[in-house]
Amino acid sequence: MLSMGITLTPDDFVRVSKEPGAVIIGFLLCYVLCPALGFGLGKAFNLPLDLIAGLVLVGSINGGQASNLCTYIAKGDVALSVLMTTVTTIAGIFMTPLLCKLILGAVVPVDAVGIAKSCLQVVLAPIVVGMAANKYLPKVVEKVLPVTPVIGVISTCMLVASAVAQCAPAITSAGLNLQLPIMLLHLISGLIGYWIPRWLNFTETQSRTMAIETAMKSSAFGFLLAKLHFKQYGTRVPSAVSVVWMALVGATLAVIWRFIPVQDEKKSS
Repeated sequence: MLSMGITLTPDDFVRVSKEPGAVIIGFLLCYVLCPALGFGLGKAFNLPLDLIAGLVLVGSINGGQASNLCTYIAKGDVALSVLMTTVTTIAGIFMTPLLCKLILGAVVPVDAVGIAKSCLQVVLAPIVVGMAANKYLPKVVEKVLPVTPVIGVISTCMLVASAVAQCAPAITSAGLNLQLPIMLLHLISGLIGYWIPRWLNFTETQSRTMAIETAMKSSAFGFLLAKLHFKQYGTRVPSAVSVVWMALVGATLAVIWRFIPVQDEKKSS
């Protein structure tokens, strides 16, 4: 989050207001489609309540930063991808605890206040610090900026390895009955995230961007929230599995689109 923050300026948020349509649709795909899809798939595969809660949590978190790289590979709009990631990340401070409470409050105990506090600490604080550094320490930021993506990738890999390792026995015992719904959560959300924008007359480039943003969630953050604020151990397992499937689905879509030419059409509406 800090590495995202040092790349942002107030002007970036002004840009959101100039192109609200794509950001609004991306927001709805992230925080309406994905949580509902997670709950529906959990029920369809008859998963235990703790795993359903974990699936809903995965659907209720913000878009991941890895989506920006995959958008670049897919010949999407990287600037739009960064803006959408930023918006869903900041919105997650209140949307993630709200959705978990609304959808899961009657199913499993949910510490909505705790989730909100963690979102403030892990999301908002680093972004604010990063933006402040970008404004008041531009020379320092200029020096560290080239290495921050590498640090971000290494940190993400460590988080992924830790999450999978901690849940390895539960992942193995759950088998395909857990793998399939999580894979489908990312795949279906990505496909719907592409076709809805196309139906709404967004460009091919914008639609690819929204698809990848919808498919690629910040699953490592979901694992942290599950570990800290859900009493049931099983709620963290879907996030650990999602870390892998999110990357695989997003990368697959990006590579496929990489070899499909983009026609530079404009929105008709």
